[in-house]
Amino acid sequence: MFTRHTKSAPAPHNATRRSVLRAAVAGTAATGAAALAAPAALAAPVVRPRPEEPRPTTPAEALRELNAGNHRWRTFREQHPHETEVVRRTLVTGQHPFAIVLGCIDSRVAPELVFDQGLGDLMTVRTAGEVLDEAVRGSIAYGVLELGIPLVVVLGHQSCGAVSAAVDADASGSLLPAHIQYLADEIKPAIDRTKTGDARKDATINANVSLIRGRLAADPDLAAKIADGSLAIVGARYELNTQVVHQI
Repeated sequence: MFTRHTKSAPAPHNATRRSVLRAAVAGTAATGAAALAAPAALAAPVVRPRPEEPRPTTPAEALRELNAGNHRWRTFREQHPHETEVVRRTLVTGQHPFAIVLGCIDSRVAPELVFDQGLGDLMTVRTAGEVLDEAVRGSIAYGVLELGIPLVVVLGHQSCGAVSAAVDADASGSLLPAHIQYLADEIKPAIDRTKTGDARKDATINANVSLIRGRLAADPDLAAKIADGSLAIVGARYELNTQVVHQI
């Protein structure tokens, strides 16, 4: 389903800043945990390490896990992993997701479901048409640079409404309401003008994923990680009619 792309490496001068950020995040988590501590009668049992197999640590391992999860999903053999009480309590002290999925807001394409993953497995960022902005870029950079996540998947999908709206607006020359026009403007460079009608919309879904993947891969910090093989950024598409995720 997926194939490996390589490259990557963070700049040394950022090490101090990242250490401070990690310390701040840890302090915030500790404060929140204390504030929400359970009453004595509901005190948590001693938490044992997660009993599951080791989590993916390389791009190839992460791709294989997502591939296996999507196979379970599309064959109706979901495991709904990592939802137990022990896992939930373990996650209070930290998280170690193995992949970031930048997907669409479409309610039919929830990454944790289509890849059959659970709590602590995926860091998901969702915008209409997978559109990038600084908040999205920063969220992805945080996952890669601070949490050491080895895989980013840009996940488009069949019958994307945002892409369809952008193609229609471009063809008619009309403006879309309020902030929706921003989405159309961001998708516009990906419009495949070699096709017409529904074929144009479908081709643009793929082109949009490839465009976004390329923009992320060109980010200097992410490109360094790709270069040293510790990160892969791949484009993929989810088919609503078959529930298959395949690489673009």
